[in-house]
Amino acid sequence: MSLPDRAVPARFALLFAAQFAAVGVLMPFLPAVLAGHGLTPGQIAVVLATGSAVRLLAAPAVGRGADGLGDARTILVLAAALATGTITGFAWAPGLGLPAYGALIALAVLHAMVSAPVVPLSDALCLGASRSLRFDYGRVRSAGSASYIAAAIGAGLAVQYAGPVVVIWLAAGCFLLTALAARGLPPLPAGGGGRRGFAAPFADPAFRCILPLSALIQGSHALYYGFSTLHWTAAGLSPAVIGLLWGEGVVMEVALFLWGRPLADRLGPAGLAAAAALAGVLRWAVLAETTWLPALAGAQVLHALTFGAMHLGAMRVLGGMPGSQAATAQTLHASLGVGLASGLLTLGCGPLYAAFGGGGFWAMAALCALALPLALLLPGALRRRPGAA
Repeated sequence: MSLPDRAVPARFALLFAAQFAAVGVLMPFLPAVLAGHGLTPGQIAVVLATGSAVRLLAAPAVGRGADGLGDARTILVLAAALATGTITGFAWAPGLGLPAYGALIALAVLHAMVSAPVVPLSDALCLGASRSLRFDYGRVRSAGSASYIAAAIGAGLAVQYAGPVVVIWLAAGCFLLTALAARGLPPLPAGGGGRRGFAAPFADPAFRCILPLSALIQGSHALYYGFSTLHWTAAGLSPAVIGLLWGEGVVMEVALFLWGRPLADRLGPAGLAAAAALAGVLRWAVLAETTWLPALAGAQVLHALTFGAMHLGAMRVLGGMPGSQAATAQTLHASLGVGLASGLLTLGCGPLYAAFGGGGFWAMAALCALALPLALLLPGALRRRPGAA
């Protein structure tokens, strides 16, 4: 490798920090940017949903191309560099005299196409390097979660003083730093994906098992992500307290990534998935039944398991894929195992919350309960995977 072995984890940490900082500044404030360009709430929803839909298709296509070329690093550098340019369009495109709504939909499509593979390709490269150099993927990945918190807080302060459009320029800087960090990474070993293309990862029974597991457990966060703030506000909690509850969850996630390797080694992928499912049943049951602050604070600790443990379990399964399928498997998992399920469940959570309020979290608990039998099947799937001892 071109870098000293000890420098590789630090470079990956910088890569994750840069890309999740972009997410941290855009996720809370991009809707405000779109509103500032004159879009109605319905139009904003269409722009955001269009980008999400394009990502579901673009990420696997780019991942398959990266495996075919045998050079995921170059594809990642190119994707991050293009994302740097496309995101700036959200600041200046409506000023060109074009209809704002149409221009912003077109920009959403372009930006989604180029940015979709950034996170899964980074995971694929990091998992490959962590196997060969024996460093802790979770500890490196924690830089992304910590960066997300810091970026969201910093973006809020910047918006307060400079207006919402400032987050576009902050995000562009983050994507540029992502490209620069990716440029110095060791390459993913080339292997060529063969003719089976997208079908190749599905020959692995563990891959087939982890997709619905991620869909059920990560998808169960849909009501939390979309409506917990509204629910807690209606219950009388202040914005500051709600912000602390959200921050607590991410801090617990970072703690697991930093110091949870002994636990992850002991549990293995199946144990991590089972722990995530059990924690999800408990967490969403608490949120369904009460808005008492001490109970909510206790439930938020479980984010380390419901999100973090499931993510680490999935990465351990995906890290066992052949190098020639790594990018394809990562992008398929991101799209089918997480993105599609989360998108569909988010759409369903609107009517669910309107009908049942906080009681809708029982449906999220049910999703986690459904995941438990699949977690019990995962050890057998891992034993049957090609090349397993």
